[in-house]
Amino acid sequence: MTQTTITLYTRNRCPLCDKAKATLLELKENWEFTFEEVDIETNDDLTERYGLMIPVVHLDGEEVGFGFIDKFDISNRLHEKSQSNELK
Repeated sequence: MTQTTITLYTRNRCPLCDKAKATLLELKENWEFTFEEVDIETNDDLTERYGLMIPVVHLDGEEVGFGFIDKFDISNRLHEKSQSNELK
């Protein structure tokens, strides 16, 4: 079974990013995944790609949310991912 990774693309002084991080850390209490936080301001390509969208959440490289991050939606995505991993 492969480890699931959630990546949060964020930047400093971003209240929505802070809320998204808190939401993901809450989910980590019930779901097993690796959490990565990437500051888009350290990379021009990321700033150009996500500058107006942050926070952006990727689940194993797939974009699953941006802006307001919905805990229920991400939880459903994690559930779907765990089900598909069990079938492999």
